[in-house]
Amino acid sequence: MLKKILKISAIVLVVIVAALFAIPYFFKDQIKAKIAEAINESVDAKVSFADADLSLFKNFPNATVGIEKLVIINKAPFEGDTLVSLGELNLKMSIKELFKGKDEPLNIQGITSENGLINIIFNKDGVGNFDIALKDKKETDKDEKSKPLSLKIQNYKIENFTFRYIDQGSKIKMVIDSLNHEGTGDFTNSKLDLTTKSTAKISLDMDKVNYMKNVNLTLDAVLGIDLDKSKYTFKENKALINQLPLEFDGFIQMVEAGQIYDLKFKTPTSSFTNFLGLIPSAYSSGLNGVKTTGDFTVVGFAKGQLTDTTVPKFNIAIASNNASFQYPNLPKSVQNIVIDTKIINETGILNDTYVNLDKLSFRIDQDVFSAKANVKNITVNPFVSAALKGTINLANLSKAYPIKMEKPLAGILKADVTTQFDMASVEKSQYQNIKNAGTMSLSGFKYTDENNKSMNISTALVEFNPSTINLKQFNATTGKSDIAINGILENFYGFMFKKQELKGNFNMSSNQLAVDDFMTAGEPATAKTEAKPTEAMKIPAFLNCTINAKATTVLYDNLKLKDVSGKLIVKDEKATLENFKTSIFGGTIGLSGAVSTKTKVPTFDMNLGFNQVDIAQTFTQLEMMKKIAPIAGIINGKLNSTIKLNGNLDANELTPDLKSISGDLLGQLLSTTVNSKNSTLLNALGSNIKFIDLNKLNLNDIKAALTFDNGKVNVKPFDIKYQDIKVTVGGTHGFDQTMNYNLKFDVPAKYLGSEANAFIAKMSPADAAKLENIPINAVIGGNFSNPKISTDMKTAISSLASQVANQQKEKLTQKGASALSDLINKNTKAKDTTQAAKTEKEQKTQEVTKKASDLLNGIFKKKN
Repeated sequence: MLKKILKISAIVLVVIVAALFAIPYFFKDQIKAKIAEAINESVDAKVSFADADLSLFKNFPNATVGIEKLVIINKAPFEGDTLVSLGELNLKMSIKELFKGKDEPLNIQGITSENGLINIIFNKDGVGNFDIALKDKKETDKDEKSKPLSLKIQNYKIENFTFRYIDQGSKIKMVIDSLNHEGTGDFTNSKLDLTTKSTAKISLDMDKVNYMKNVNLTLDAVLGIDLDKSKYTFKENKALINQLPLEFDGFIQMVEAGQIYDLKFKTPTSSFTNFLGLIPSAYSSGLNGVKTTGDFTVVGFAKGQLTDTTVPKFNIAIASNNASFQYPNLPKSVQNIVIDTKIINETGILNDTYVNLDKLSFRIDQDVFSAKANVKNITVNPFVSAALKGTINLANLSKAYPIKMEKPLAGILKADVTTQFDMASVEKSQYQNIKNAGTMSLSGFKYTDENNKSMNISTALVEFNPSTINLKQFNATTGKSDIAINGILENFYGFMFKKQELKGNFNMSSNQLAVDDFMTAGEPATAKTEAKPTEAMKIPAFLNCTINAKATTVLYDNLKLKDVSGKLIVKDEKATLENFKTSIFGGTIGLSGAVSTKTKVPTFDMNLGFNQVDIAQTFTQLEMMKKIAPIAGIINGKLNSTIKLNGNLDANELTPDLKSISGDLLGQLLSTTVNSKNSTLLNALGSNIKFIDLNKLNLNDIKAALTFDNGKVNVKPFDIKYQDIKVTVGGTHGFDQTMNYNLKFDVPAKYLGSEANAFIAKMSPADAAKLENIPINAVIGGNFSNPKISTDMKTAISSLASQVANQQKEKLTQKGASALSDLINKNTKAKDTTQAAKTEKEQKTQEVTKKASDLLNGIFKKKN
């Protein structure tokens, strides 16, 4: 009996478990339809989700509805903007909710979501993109049927959310990133206590000025919620801004016109440790073991109504008096710290907010530094008044504060500067309204970055004037380079606060400038990552300046440029070179043109002039010239040339991408000699053309014109003279070393070998002089390392044979005609004598033709 009961129980249990697995599949389509219906009847937006699923195990005995990749996209006037994106959304509800009818409300008890984005935007007209609720035409109808979605939440949780708030009218952008928040409370009651925990990172920009960047926030709070009055009261709370503790009291209430604030906040203690906790974690360290004296307090309130035209009145006071701190294991302390700052609004009008940094000062050893500043009229036309005065030994910073730097700083910073300006004058360059005065200097500065590239500034002196900043002196070294700069910097505040162009006019000189010292080194490959290439400097878009430069030596790639000078104009992400010249390869090179990094692929457009440069060095060390004319080691001498070219630059090295360049070259060879032994091509050509000694070619004053594009060079035909032989050369070759050239030789017969000369010697000088030059053509294909050469020697043989035969035939014809004339005139010889003379004439003609043919066949039989 017991066995039967156990068996039945087991069967029932299996059936129940199987049902729990099966039910989600049976109700999946119904759940998806319910969700779609609930959303579509609630919002006026484009809504999509990848899938919806049902689980009876995650929150048993409750059911969990999961929605994947829920996206809500706005319609006009925010067409295409994403309002909400949720990687995963889970809704907890009672199982019985699954069996309700189509028109019955679906009660939600709990919500969890991961990897979400909420994107709130107010346009310039003050319209928000979040107002997507459908307007109910029967709002006054008390008997209107219930909506198919109802919230009776008891707990909720969101993980890894991003919240963006953008107000295009007031130019405010706030981003809350890495947001994790959870709350527990019974929303079935109109009044409840909600226990919450929150962590996030917050960034804030106002009118292009950054006020906070990734500031860590933590808030654990109990909120008293009155749903009927939309009132939220802080009861028990503990907040951390970075590591600064704050406590809140008061409430926030939602009303039709906006929100009502009545809040007070303060630091729970007055220890100066509170100030150290306020420093962002990227620049701070733990507070354990820090010795402090003095106090630091933050006290404030916000009271009033936030509407479209008003803000709550507020007063935030930040104060410290004669404080100090010293970190464990660090040799120096920071003494005599005084902070007196107030942020106040007394009217409820945002523009009436003002910030007074009445005093900020500290001392490290005997170096004292102080600052003060005031900002008012913050939204209409901010007015700033500030002053800096004192000395800072930069080496002491890391000895007094655990700054997170791989390499310590060194150097002495001195400042005595005052300034007053308003943003409207800055924006309009009305320098008469700007009051700058004083100097700032830096000496003995040393800095080493994470790639072990160091910068040493021996002296930098800046003088502040109303319209300009005068860089009176700047001397620095880095790597193999030294630079000295002076000049004028304009529109500094427009650049700093309004992101306008930074203008300047500078003079730069250097004994040696190595371009590699100003490149960002790549990262080597590791077991888990691939190597990252060296990054070239991108020309800044904000820079608009002129630099007159001189350098005794410039090291670029494998080149050593001497006596470099010229003008560099930087504007619109483009560097224009004017009248640049340098001594290199035993001659000089002039250069003008431009380099642009505005597009994804950098481009260049250059004109170069080579004057008396050594051919061997030029065509060995310049990869581009090596591809255009691979004559290194073959031709020795000097070159004059002009080159126009353009194309793309390698994004990492800022060197020409040879596959993309196009242009033309005009060149003249000077004092040249030929070394054919170094050329496979010339050796092969010499083997096929016996009548020219290529080593004795005279290329002086040879002028050539080339064009190149798409990796192919076209050489326009030009003439070379070898003794009294004329050679016309033309054709093409590729950067891949393939070639297709035509050589046309105009050859006198006397150069065709000893047998030809012996034969010509038997001719009268007058007859030999009448022989025309023989044309011989050669075609060169293949590539420079394996050339393919063919000639038309058979045609040359026929041409010479025809000339000799025709000449002899003409001569004998004239001789026979003369003899016949004599015979007729004398009329004394017999008929058989005349016939013998005629026979003799024909035999001699045939004999001469045969000998000429045999001679030419002997000369050129190897060519056949």
